[in-house]
Amino acid sequence: MTVFDGTLVGLPVEVGMSDVFDPFRLDGRVACVAGGASGIGRASAEVLARAGASVVIGDIDADGAETVAKQIASEGGRAVGVRADVSRRADVDALVQRALDVHGRLDVMCNVAGIAADGPLEDVEEDEFDRLVAVNLKSALFGTQAAVRAMKRGDGGSIINVASAAIDMPVAGYGLYALTKSAVSMLTQTFATEVGSHGIRVNALAPGLTLTAFTSRHMYAEDGSIDQARYDAFVERMRAGSPIGRVGEAIDQAWLVLYLASDASRFCTGQIWRANGGQALPG
Repeated sequence: MTVFDGTLVGLPVEVGMSDVFDPFRLDGRVACVAGGASGIGRASAEVLARAGASVVIGDIDADGAETVAKQIASEGGRAVGVRADVSRRADVDALVQRALDVHGRLDVMCNVAGIAADGPLEDVEEDEFDRLVAVNLKSALFGTQAAVRAMKRGDGGSIINVASAAIDMPVAGYGLYALTKSAVSMLTQTFATEVGSHGIRVNALAPGLTLTAFTSRHMYAEDGSIDQARYDAFVERMRAGSPIGRVGEAIDQAWLVLYLASDASRFCTGQIWRANGGQALPG
């Protein structure tokens, strides 16, 4: 049997790998997770740490970021929590600088923070528009910019932004959120073309419905009271929209983050990755 080993095209060949999971290890690497105090950000920080990375967790919820860092440390990992308002460039720059000050490098940047907005586009007020753009889009821009500067100083790295399944299916009442997340997708793909020569890969997630505090807003009635039945009905609608009958958990996205952060995805950049249970099937 003839085995192609890459030599015909002058490619280096990696043989003798001791374990098929070795490419997923992050030992000696440093990751920043912006928006790491809860939900997908928290799960990602925990998974990256378990894979061997030292993690710097930034969040406007300083106590939450510190709680996650302590949890990681209690399990033998390395992590520090930092207060960061990701809508402010100075805070994002300081988050990345903390990684450089403590560890001397940055290998992985996860821009996870995001907020929702519900309601028709015709009713969007300017202050709400500015708030969504600041947290959902500016944060990805500032985080990617800061990471690129840091990674250019080293051996490159991986930047992972978070968009949404909303970019693939227009839904009444989610327009403003979808606009900002669509912009994150284009930001990601453009950066990938601009910084790839520096060994920097830039990808984005487009999660389907993922059960976190982010979705808990659907639990409240118009008067502000908790309506568990309303939330259950929302989840059931989302489940029915999945060909496999599932809604996601934060860990489902975190596993994809690990793949994109690691050498296992070394040939992947400029892509939008969809762990969505088939809720959205783009053409």
